[in-house]
Amino acid sequence: MEAIELGREIGKLPPNLQNEVLAFIELLKAKQENLSKKKQREFGFGKSKIRISEDFDAPLEDFKDYM
Repeated sequence: MEAIELGREIGKLPPNLQNEVLAFIELLKAKQENLSKKKQREFGFGKSKIRISEDFDAPLEDFKDYM
């Protein structure tokens, strides 16, 4: 649908529905703006934020009977 046709169709709506269309358009524009503002992830960003203990691979006492 072309912009002119879209404008005509919106113009045929009652004022309360025209306001809803306008609110929806503003919502879509804000959503698009937020998507474009998202920062690209950087490699190594979380480095040194997570630690794994030395005994991570050691068997757990709770599972001793199953091993």
